[in-house]
Amino acid sequence: MEPITLIATAKFGLEAVVKREVAALGFDDVRGGEGRVTFSAAAEDIPRANLWLRCADRVLVQLGEFPALSFDELFRQTRALPWEQWIPADGRFPVNARAVRSTLQSERSCQAIVKKAVAERLMAAHGTAALPETGADYGIQVTIRQDRATLALDTSGDGLHKRGYRAEAGAAPLTETLAAALVLLSFWSKGRLLIDPMCGSGTILIEAAMIGRRMAPGLRRSFAAERWPAVGEGAWPAARHEATEAVTPSETPALFGYDIDADAIRIAKQNAALAGVGEDITFEQKALADLWIDQEYGILISNPPYGQRMAEFREINDLYITLNKMMRKKRGWSVYILTADAKFPDYFKRGRPDRVRKLFNGNIRVDYYQYYGE
Repeated sequence: MEPITLIATAKFGLEAVVKREVAALGFDDVRGGEGRVTFSAAAEDIPRANLWLRCADRVLVQLGEFPALSFDELFRQTRALPWEQWIPADGRFPVNARAVRSTLQSERSCQAIVKKAVAERLMAAHGTAALPETGADYGIQVTIRQDRATLALDTSGDGLHKRGYRAEAGAAPLTETLAAALVLLSFWSKGRLLIDPMCGSGTILIEAAMIGRRMAPGLRRSFAAERWPAVGEGAWPAARHEATEAVTPSETPALFGYDIDADAIRIAKQNAALAGVGEDITFEQKALADLWIDQEYGILISNPPYGQRMAEFREINDLYITLNKMMRKKRGWSVYILTADAKFPDYFKRGRPDRVRKLFNGNIRVDYYQYYGE
């Protein structure tokens, strides 16, 4: 099979992070766009992209891109694509469509038209009058943005945030992909002191530990394309072996997580153990007000709770005030706070944030406030 184009989809605000990840993996012709990063690859590269990308949502194989101003045009162009090179006669191919600022606005109609076009192409190519769809999954993603359609196959299956280590999650959990991005957007590196004083289920610290030990985030899960003949029989075992060999040993813990909730600490320890980094992180039940930091330099990354009721707002404001007292004189510390509360900088008065990055935690619009240390 000739070179292909892969698409790493990304949440708003994380495209640049994912682009750097893709480039670091050695892929060529890397281009960033709105909600996605495209790059050139071979079919046998699909396992490596899925196993290693920490901040992307999914990895897709782009089958085609073309103008789509009418349903007839969408049908004709879709039918012309070489679906049979990827989908066997028994492949299951559900269609998911999304239309943004386009003439074709009915996503349900787009799904039905693409489904029919792909089915006709597959029946003709495979010489069959029926498609049982009893085999592997080949999810088709259709995106029509400003009258231009992109058709792709989903190689990931479940979203890449599902690492396989989260047995339980606390209230309003932080997605694993976003937690990894928070670490990669900070000044933290392996061996540097990192604390999360409101760690919840421990996701930020777990992702940091995995980054520090070069653990591929997808090593403990499966992917849709593992059952695709077009990827190549030995590609997945080879990529998993390479990822396993890349893991470095545990070192003296420099990662510390605290939370006032004993159940949250229990969940954090359990998740860290399942991720294989239980020995790399120290978790302790402790209220923010009881936390004493005596080190001169370090990194603090946290996602404080954000509430909806007045009582919750008062509690959260108290947390902000406590955090300000704790860190206002710690000029050697870099502080990174992710919150949906736009008033956070009014409480954290060490200075103006060096940078504020707009992100999304699920469907919640949040800001990542970054205060750089000396």
